[in-house]
Amino acid sequence: MSTALDRLSRKSKIHSTALLEEDVHIGAGSSIWDNVHIRHGARLGEGCIVGGKSYIAYDVKIGDRVKINAFVYICNAVTIEDGVMISAGTVFTNDRFPRATTSDLKHLRPSEPDEHTLPTLVREGATIGASCVVGNGLSIGRFAMVGMGSVVTKSVPDFHLVLGNPARSIGCVCRCGQLTARFQPNSISADLTCPTCGLKYSVTQGVVTEVA
Repeated sequence: MSTALDRLSRKSKIHSTALLEEDVHIGAGSSIWDNVHIRHGARLGEGCIVGGKSYIAYDVKIGDRVKINAFVYICNAVTIEDGVMISAGTVFTNDRFPRATTSDLKHLRPSEPDEHTLPTLVREGATIGASCVVGNGLSIGRFAMVGMGSVVTKSVPDFHLVLGNPARSIGCVCRCGQLTARFQPNSISADLTCPTCGLKYSVTQGVVTEVA
């Protein structure tokens, strides 16, 4: 085990089969499970969990208290803020028109980011359900929820619940994760109260805001 990994092990729990490349930062209290591969330059905050056999590409930035389940693929140009949950089997993408080779088929295209690499931002508190595919050049809003098996092709607003292929808004969710209303959020204006925790929200033409 490398000296760098020894240093990480003193403040984090890292499985012996995990592969961490050079210049990887793992925050205190984080757990990295079996056969995880984290590429060079990736940054994970404190108190994170990365489930078995997940892959995190180079220079990916992940905040604090992020839960990444097993078999997740996070490509370059993805940024994940604090408190996000990414469920098992989720795949991120960063190129809308990928090709393996040049047009004459004689040369492999490089894997490094270029003008075709588009970023994805997952905002704080969001949840991405199992087996989702997340497109690029978009964001998933604060405390939004993406239902299992969805294909995300457009940005998701804060507190929206989206589902399907392509994913569409079907309601709003609370900070606590409970459904506050099921409807087309863009079509109404309403005041909402979470039936579970009592937090209040206002919806105006699809924009969900918290009410103090």
